[in-house]
Amino acid sequence: MSSEGSGDGEKTLVEKILSERLHRDVNAGDIVILPVDLVFAHDGTMPMAIEQMEKMNRRDVFDASKVVAVCDHAVPPPSERVANIHAMMRRFAYDRSIAFHENGDGICHQIVLERFSAPFKIIIGADSHSTTHGAVAAFATGMGSTDVAAILAFGRTWVKVPESMKVNVSGCLNEFVSSKDVFLHLIGEIGEDGATYMSVEFVGSAIDAMNVSERATLSNMAVEVGAKCGLCISDEHTLNFLREQRRAHEFRPVEPDKNAHYADEIEIEAENVEPMVACPHRVSNVKSVSECEGTEIDVVCIGSCTNGRIDDLRKAARILKGKCVARNVRLLVCPASRRVLNQAISEGLIDIFINAGASILTPSCSFCIGRTFALADGEVALSTQNRNFKGRMGNNNASIYLSSVETAAASAINGKITDPRS
Repeated sequence: MSSEGSGDGEKTLVEKILSERLHRDVNAGDIVILPVDLVFAHDGTMPMAIEQMEKMNRRDVFDASKVVAVCDHAVPPPSERVANIHAMMRRFAYDRSIAFHENGDGICHQIVLERFSAPFKIIIGADSHSTTHGAVAAFATGMGSTDVAAILAFGRTWVKVPESMKVNVSGCLNEFVSSKDVFLHLIGEIGEDGATYMSVEFVGSAIDAMNVSERATLSNMAVEVGAKCGLCISDEHTLNFLREQRRAHEFRPVEPDKNAHYADEIEIEAENVEPMVACPHRVSNVKSVSECEGTEIDVVCIGSCTNGRIDDLRKAARILKGKCVARNVRLLVCPASRRVLNQAISEGLIDIFINAGASILTPSCSFCIGRTFALADGEVALSTQNRNFKGRMGNNNASIYLSSVETAAASAINGKITDPRS
């Protein structure tokens, strides 16, 4: 055993989850072989994983019930080449009875969160934002297509148990301040490499008050500070979420031990967190919304695997109801999954967006990845997605600001970056 982990049996969240899953005591620094409960990939990464399997002369997957393939990054396919990739994925999935999610079913992370994620599961995705599923206390992380190919074939992978960073968010968030603002506040403090290969563990009274949707935003963006995983406790909110997905039987509570050893600890007072904006062209280029207020924008995007869930759409609709988008702004709303879209229709949220002047997009990665969407030269976008690197939305000559749903909706009305509290 490594001496880097927690002492006296007291464990962090990641140590608890992996110890329980492996049925033995593990600590930070240990090298472990993990049985994978779910592995998934999308149309940007699954083709390479399939090619690697062929090179290994492996035709069959280890367990078809534990594999998910999703077409979400280029939806609908913008070219013959992409259409052929989708066709190849369909054949691979159908021939092996793998769960295959079509164009329009939604983003892989949202689909997995709705249908598969649960406490103590080991979830590996061929996408960096696979950390999303730590919101329900699963050990979830992203790996490359070669590693995923090995998992598809053998059902196992190895990791070094990460050291942990405790992010204690105490108190209560103010109105129109969300978990997205908490994360942007955090990355402004520690930077893009502030938690490299660490388990970032979100705790404290403000986290206790968040539902799984809000926690998923934190876990999703944990990779933006270099984290291996981003974990939240499993509690009554987790049970409520799983009950909504008709999977209450998968609930198990878990929280870190009180005297667990953390490599680093960050304290955030929720009352002091303001609406935040990540300015071009880095996620860590963070300012308060008051510092950016008045910046003119051309496009506002609400959606993505970070902020495209039903709670996010409800927040946007609350602000947009009875109002119109500014004449100089195009508002795009992209639900994260077909389930979210159907619920938004049934609740009347889609009507609110359409009446405000928004365009409703097919559930997919859409504007975030820039494969079926692009900004014009010189345009400025304000988006609820997770990255704003140059060229991220299809044009190196455009600028992307990141914000919460509340800030995005308020800004769409005014045609410029706006503090939602005003």
